[in-house]
Amino acid sequence: MDMDSIISQMNISIPMQEKIDLLNKHIEEAKLGGGEARIEAQHKKGKLTARERVHFLMDEGSFEEIGMLVTHRSTDFGLDKQKVLGDGVVTGYGTVEGRLTYVFAQDFTVLGGSLAEAHAEKICKVMDLAMKNGAPLIGLNDSGGARIQEGVVSLGGYADIFYKNTLSSGVIPQISAIMGPCAGGAVYSPALTDFIMMVENTSYMFVTGPNVVKTVTHEEVSSEDLGGASAHSTKSGVTHFTYENEIACINGIKTLLKYMPQNCEEDAPSLDYVATDESRPSLNDIIPENPNQPYDIREVIESTIDADSFHEVHKSYAENIVVGFGHLAGKSIGIVANQPAYLAGVLDIQSSTKAARFVRFCDCFNIPLLVFEDVPGFLPGTDQEWNAIITNGAKLLYAFSEATVPRITVITRKAYGGAYDVMNSKHIGADMNYAWPSAEIAVMGAKGAAEIIFKKEIKNAEDPEGKWKEKEMEYGDIFANPYRAAARGYVDEVIRPDQTREKLIKAFKMLENKAVTLPKKKHGNIPL
Repeated sequence: MDMDSIISQMNISIPMQEKIDLLNKHIEEAKLGGGEARIEAQHKKGKLTARERVHFLMDEGSFEEIGMLVTHRSTDFGLDKQKVLGDGVVTGYGTVEGRLTYVFAQDFTVLGGSLAEAHAEKICKVMDLAMKNGAPLIGLNDSGGARIQEGVVSLGGYADIFYKNTLSSGVIPQISAIMGPCAGGAVYSPALTDFIMMVENTSYMFVTGPNVVKTVTHEEVSSEDLGGASAHSTKSGVTHFTYENEIACINGIKTLLKYMPQNCEEDAPSLDYVATDESRPSLNDIIPENPNQPYDIREVIESTIDADSFHEVHKSYAENIVVGFGHLAGKSIGIVANQPAYLAGVLDIQSSTKAARFVRFCDCFNIPLLVFEDVPGFLPGTDQEWNAIITNGAKLLYAFSEATVPRITVITRKAYGGAYDVMNSKHIGADMNYAWPSAEIAVMGAKGAAEIIFKKEIKNAEDPEGKWKEKEMEYGDIFANPYRAAARGYVDEVIRPDQTREKLIKAFKMLENKAVTLPKKKHGNIPL
């Protein structure tokens, strides 16, 4: 009797119930991950397990796991005795508030969540499915890094993921939540995704850890100070959102998804909206009489969009510009606004890069852009020039110029110099440009302009200071207003502040079917 016949008879002789019992045993084993002791250790650190995270993210009963019984195929360095079902990552799909979503969650209880061949293959499989089916991908990262015992195979696994992150970019939304360590090569997958979230005190990201830093640069630094949530949300700008615990982080993912479509072929979801009185009289009192006095642009944003709908991105980084999502008459929009309450709202390296990245995301996913402008110019100084404010400022200029979504600008006060051009001006393709009566649209402020234009006249005057003030007022009367720009058509309409919401609702409605054809090209060469 041949071997196939023997195996066939053996299978026939085993009752189905025993086979089902064996399957259930495997499933229970997989669900335990690294075992009770390691799960308890995870909880003691204030962290959830991979499966708990997926449970809280997905709608009740919707999660379908893929690859639960996968194991690694390595035998070196004793790995043949450390096989755990699932190989340290939970992957699958389900719904988040009714919408199809794919997820992978690294399991730190299994070999420290280390990534190697089989682990990477599981992640790549759900990435492929997300792309084929046009749905968001959520990565819950908690890993000690590459599985050293598997050598270059681990590095290959990372690169496979990076490549798919890049192919997915601009096709489906990708969100990364860092819920533990994320070091070395592991950081580049989140960096290639659209948004990064971190949990305070229990997550960190860095290319090289504190020990390597000490060896190479002799700096003493903790993991938290080097790459914790605070460092990356305020200093580097690597992370867009931080949360006090993992449940808050998971809820943050759900909130963020509400503002974006499933993929680049769809429009962002709309909420039911019943039209009411759209006038906002409070906006008439926001701009101070003194043009040099600050005010909080968030008051303008929140008074214009739907109540309680503003979801700020990068809140603690480059605070001279405010970016975030909101709803206007139930429609999802992206908002970019200069912040006069911080550095007078100037554009600098960090704010330009922050805003450019946000603009490009919105354009990728058909989210209309609303710009509130109050900008005195670019930040001067050797630090800015030597660190390439030219190139970085050009990123924002490029992002707005290539964006084909509906784009509207409201100039609330200052719009000076090249910064006027960069902040979604009519000249770089904005669809509608409004200005409040308080707008000052000019090459520079009246004081500086008067000093240059009337330099000799001021110098030779009996009262130079008085002459300077006289000429400053003269220049201001001519240029420090919105009417020269309106006469040229650079501003479509000068409006009362209280009309802003009504005008924006009508304009975005008018632009719903906007279609733009860009020149044929492989891709542009954005100044990176």
